[in-house]
This record gives sequence, C-alpha cells and structure tokens, in this order.
Amino acid sequence: MPRLSDTMTEGKIVAWNKKVGDKIKPGDVLAEVETDKATMELESYNEGVLLHIGVESGNAVVVDGVLAVVGKAGEDFASLLSESTSAAKADTTKPAEATEAPAAQAPTPQTVSATNDNGDDRIKASPLAKKMAADKGIDITQLAGSGDGGRIVKKDIDQYQPGKTAGASKPAFVPVVSGQEGHTDIQLTQMRKTIARRLSESMYNAPHFYLTMEMNMDKAIEARNAINEVSPVKVSFNDMIIKACAAALRQHPDVNSSWMNDFIRQHHHIHIGSAVAMPDGLIVPVIKFADQKTLSQIAAETKSLYTKAKEKKIQPAEFSGNTFTISNLGMLGIEEFTAIINPPDSCILAVGSIKEVVVKKGPNFDVTNVMKVTLSCDHRSVDGAVGASFLQTLKNYIENPVTMLV
Repeated sequence: MPRLSDTMTEGKIVAWNKKVGDKIKPGDVLAEVETDKATMELESYNEGVLLHIGVESGNAVVVDGVLAVVGKAGEDFASLLSESTSAAKADTTKPAEATEAPAAQAPTPQTVSATNDNGDDRIKASPLAKKMAADKGIDITQLAGSGDGGRIVKKDIDQYQPGKTAGASKPAFVPVVSGQEGHTDIQLTQMRKTIARRLSESMYNAPHFYLTMEMNMDKAIEARNAINEVSPVKVSFNDMIIKACAAALRQHPDVNSSWMNDFIRQHHHIHIGSAVAMPDGLIVPVIKFADQKTLSQIAAETKSLYTKAKEKKIQPAEFSGNTFTISNLGMLGIEEFTAIINPPDSCILAVGSIKEVVVKKGPNFDVTNVMKVTLSCDHRSVDGAVGASFLQTLKNYIENPVTMLV
C-alpha cells in the first residue's frame, strides 16, 4: 500500500478494478483507495499478471503492507508473501498490504515497495511516476510534485521539460488565513413578514413570465431637461415612466387587471404603485388616477409619498389599491432585472439604468442612450401577445414623450 497522502497511515480498498489473472500494464488503475483525505486511484507501475489480491474490497491495510502481487503467470508467490509478512512484522489478524512485483527481474515474483515516506532520504513519488522517470532517463530529484504534499505523480513526468528547475514547477505559496466565524440573528419586522408572505404567495401561485424591451432615451432626456425648466417641481425619469405606463394602460386594459380565481377583473381606474426601498423592507406608495395627472402633479405626489414612507408616516390608503406597479433600480446602476408581481396586480415593470451605447448612424458611429425594462406578467390573466403590445405602446411614449402629453 503506497502512502497516497502525507498524513496517511492506512488505506481502505473501495473497489478493485482488476481481478486475479488479469494482464496488467503500467498505468492501469488497479483499485480505488480511500485515504484520510480523499478517494484516489492506485496505478500499476509494472507489467505482468495479477497473481494475488491480499485484501478484499471494504477492508483497510496499513501503509507498506502487501496489497497485491504482480508477476509472470503461474509463478509461485507463497514464499514471497511469507517473507514480506515476516519482514514487516505484520499482525496476522489484519489484512495484508499491497505491493507490486516486476515480473521480468527474477523467476519468482518480487514485491517492490510502492510507498514514499516523509523521511528526507526518500523521494515522494508515485510508483508509476518513478517507473516513467527511469524509462525516460529523467532525474526525479529535479522535479517538484503537484500531488498531495508535493508528491510527484504521472502528470509531473508527462509535463517535464528539460532545463526547468524544480523550483519553477512548485505550486504557488498559499498563505493560511485565520478568522472567526459568527452570525447575527435579525428579528423580523411586521413589514418584512408581510412582504415575505405576499411575495411568496405571488411567486408560487401566479405563473410568471417575462418580457424585456430596450428603449431609446435620447428624446426623453431632452424632454426632461425642457420640462424641468418650467415645472414647479423637479420631474424625474421615474415620474415620466409612471405617466407613460398610465397612458399605455389606458390603451391596454387587459394589463390593468387582477386575477380573482373565478374571473378576471379589469380596472377602469389606473392606480400605479412605485416601489420604495426602506430599511425594514419594501413599500409601494400608490399614485392614484395617474393617467389623469400631469407630469408635475405626479412628481409632486411621488415626492410627498416617498418622504412619508421613509419617515414611516404613510397611511394605509396611500400604499394600497394599486392596479399596476413599477420597480426602478436604475438609480443603483442595475441594467436589467426581473421583479415579482405585487398582488393584486397582473403585471409589474422592472426598470433598469440609462446607459450610453455606440450605434451606427448612416455611414458613421454615434453614442445614444438606452434603457431596458422587463415586464413580469401573470399568465393566468395576461398573455404574451398582450404584454408585448403593452410594451410596444410604452416604448412609443418613452421614445416620443410629447405624445403622452396629448
């Protein structure tokens, strides 16, 4: 039994890949051996016939014990086993350990130690690696092993290049970093419990599907700059998206709906929720009758509701009644994401960041601004074509903002 790791004292035979009488050649995997660190393959480094298996699968043998005998067919190996057992002073109550015997060196098979001790006078190398190095005329002392504990294995012989020193092939030093494990248990707030319950119900009860579309934002940027020159309240891109969604929902009532188990409810009013991140969780203030409000009115209302939400002064009537929801992570640098539908809505729009991209315009190239949005739909109430049509209308409003002011 070879020493397959630097701390190994014995190996357990998981399975034999060869049986007595099989022809063996160098490199053949004789058995799978479980060490204190891993299950490894035990390779033969001699050619011959497997004459004897000293330990059955499931049993363990100590390092340097006789595991098997390889030699010429028909050779007598009984005395060899007796001598090996006496020399090792093996306990007869334990299974014998493994070695292999080169058949061509004597009329009687011989056992050859396949182990490599940790002592300074021994080279740590697999039996196959030693045999290959000898056959190729390679000075094995000039190699640094890539195996466990620096052990030289077959791969090191295959990859050996003359002229390279042992130090050049040594694995990089990996420093040992010590640390202390720990954790903090955070008690759930009522808000977090409610969010977890509602969104879990939505995710697993509503069959979600997702539609993503890229929109050009050049005209929206120009329009916002012009609007903010005259608006009494600063209008954000999110305010413009709310207004555009409200206008698109008016044209696509199937999206402005709720699944009611026995029927689908199409809402005549358009109440748009706009998600706000809070330390305790997510809250969704609702801009009611958004399609009937101007951009400056939407901007003023959203600013007031966001402030109330962050100060925990928002009232239930101000974060309920939504028929459609928008979740915008663009201000955090998120380019694209999917959102979980906010009940009782049938859809939620996930809005990404605006970014510059290079595009071909005529014979030249130019920079333009784009934004990706993803519509999450409840397939029970909204089909793919319905969602896609809604996004097309929304895209037209976003890319031509003047049209939603008509």
